[in-house]
Amino acid sequence: MSEQDLEECEVEEVHEELLKIVRETMPEETELYDLAELFKVFGDSTRIRILFVLFEAEVCVCDLAQALNMTQSAISHQLKILKQSKLVNSRRSGKSVFYSLADGHVRTIIAQGREHIEE
Repeated sequence: MSEQDLEECEVEEVHEELLKIVRETMPEETELYDLAELFKVFGDSTRIRILFVLFEAEVCVCDLAQALNMTQSAISHQLKILKQSKLVNSRRSGKSVFYSLADGHVRTIIAQGREHIEE
């Protein structure tokens, strides 16, 4: 989209009643920052691929590496980011660590994103 495609008002007029609503409903700056950080996590296709595997089953790093044709080290790095963002959980079983989706919100976020791009 070029600058010529953007439309601007022909007169400068501030709609105070609308601005009042916006000011009253706008989340705090810290919440906006946290939300932006969360969406950054979804900005990596490898992490999205990992989440799609976890939609189907709880798996260990070895399984993820095999399923995605990546090294365990690369998978572990991405899982660390997903775990820090509270998108995945882990549990140890013997010598293995299994990963799963943290909750149903993760699936909802991805589903709504897919719906949006398919419009």
